[in-house]
Amino acid sequence: MPPLPLPLRVPARLLHARGKTTAAQHVAERHLDHTFERLAAAHLPLVAASPLVDALRASPEPLALPDLARRLPLRLHRRGPLHFLRLFPRVFSLRAPLPLSLSLTPAAAGLLAVASSPAGAARTLHRLLAMSASRALPLRAVFRVWRELALPDDFEDSVVAGHPHLFRLAPNPAEPNTHVLHLVTDPAAEEFISAVEKTRPDRYAFKLQFPPGFGLTKEYRKKVKEWQQLPYAGPYEVASLRAGGSKRVSKLARRKMEKRAVGIAHEFLSLTVEKMVEVEKFSQFRKWFGIEVNVRDVFLDHPGIFYLSAKGKRHTVFLREAYERGKLVEPNEVSEARAKLVELMLLRRRGLGNANSSANMASCETSDAKESGDNFVEHEDCLLDVETYEQ
Repeated sequence: MPPLPLPLRVPARLLHARGKTTAAQHVAERHLDHTFERLAAAHLPLVAASPLVDALRASPEPLALPDLARRLPLRLHRRGPLHFLRLFPRVFSLRAPLPLSLSLTPAAAGLLAVASSPAGAARTLHRLLAMSASRALPLRAVFRVWRELALPDDFEDSVVAGHPHLFRLAPNPAEPNTHVLHLVTDPAAEEFISAVEKTRPDRYAFKLQFPPGFGLTKEYRKKVKEWQQLPYAGPYEVASLRAGGSKRVSKLARRKMEKRAVGIAHEFLSLTVEKMVEVEKFSQFRKWFGIEVNVRDVFLDHPGIFYLSAKGKRHTVFLREAYERGKLVEPNEVSEARAKLVELMLLRRRGLGNANSSANMASCETSDAKESGDNFVEHEDCLLDVETYEQ
């Protein structure tokens, strides 16, 4: 009988080592909520076409497609840009003769024009700046979320310049040719109450709505209960910074930092019209809000408060308590206009036959039901090539 092999000796430090999880694995392992997944998928076409929509809104006349392609490098659909434009005849109007010109339909233009009043936009911007530790934010970051905050197209003039007692623009010393938006009001005169206070079940606690089928073990419930009772500094309160910029903090201090980040993200999403935002856009404010933890992990680690969707190869976070059965609990004029625009895009060619544009171009016999979010391409690093269609 052969001798038994000697047991493998493993260092004690490796017995208790925890394997590292990448960001992609963390996102892939999240619990799916199909209600929010369908909502994210419904918004994909509008998100993909947002640069094109902005260019059409800024032009008083229809734009020629070749000129538009040179001005706006993007690819909207894997089957070509004209296929994309034909899919949504209730939003985009193609006009003959060659070269084809493009404009928004009156219905789409009217819905896109709905925005907050300058006074309402000023209140939203005031709250956003009040969450910053320095009471200032880079203007480029605000531009990234002007749709989400329902700011007017000309908010730099109608809101910022129109309220000099609240806002001041100054050059950014850290980045040439950029500006920083400052809040000039006295902090002592502000009495902002965060949105979580309206639905808070208990002091320091957040309203939790876990997705259907989410396994709540006894140990997990205990951890959530302890976390809910943990005190933290609110989004409008001044938080103490780590001394000397040291990266070594206690476990309790890190938990408080994480909970403060949850409070800031909750308030930020409450300021948005549709209670959702792309994670990449929110990350632009991370340093200015004093968030010292990974924001994506914040959303993934708290599935009862947020839901993160990876639909369309982009990460979008939703505020759970703001939705019920896929609808906003408290809709407003702007959110209702956005919802109607999404419905127009979801209708696609239904009921219009083959005459899906004023140019009366026929094609695309593929069923609308076969279209998926994977067909829509992100606008970064892509090319809209329509010059071959003017031959």
